[in-house]
Amino acid sequence: MTELAIRRKRTASLRPLTGGVMLAVALSFGCWEQMDDGKWFPQMKRQPAVQAFEMVTWNDQLEGFTPPAGTVPVGGAGLPDLAAMDIPSQDAVPNPVQPTLESLKNGEKRFGQFCAPCHGPLGMGDGPVAGPSPFAPNNTGPLPVVLPINGPTSMAKVFSDGHLYTTISLGRGRMPSYNRIPPMERWDIVNYLREINGQGVRQ
Repeated sequence: MTELAIRRKRTASLRPLTGGVMLAVALSFGCWEQMDDGKWFPQMKRQPAVQAFEMVTWNDQLEGFTPPAGTVPVGGAGLPDLAAMDIPSQDAVPNPVQPTLESLKNGEKRFGQFCAPCHGPLGMGDGPVAGPSPFAPNNTGPLPVVLPINGPTSMAKVFSDGHLYTTISLGRGRMPSYNRIPPMERWDIVNYLREINGQGVRQ
């Protein structure tokens, strides 16, 4: 047998062993995480992820998942800084959205999503999470005395558009902020409130 033939035979006999070693090495990388609990060989799936509206610790304080201070949302140029205003100035903020049918339909939709759980589908203070009150004595939800924003005892009737918009934006009393609703859509809700209270002038 020639020297070349011997070399070929040796190479052929080593191929299964080489292939087996390479396969074992390749498969072992998938086990590193289990071997060291991800300390030395972490995988991408172990990276932290922050979900929308999740509370995260930043700068030694809890912060909502909100844009940094001073940023302006898309389409929000020229929005008033409500938090820096006193109450009379907030109440005087003019409504820039005309009460068109499109605005009212969107306001009704957003009202159903964000307002109805507490205030009820018609704004009578009888939503599914509202507790008993003089306005809804049979309610059994966890939040007692949710004020009606429609009907004969409506609180919305006596306030300005700016006041309602500020309440939606910043919250007031027990009501939390709903600034996650885009600014123009908050005005749609205000227009819808005027409509169901018989104060709207549809255009």
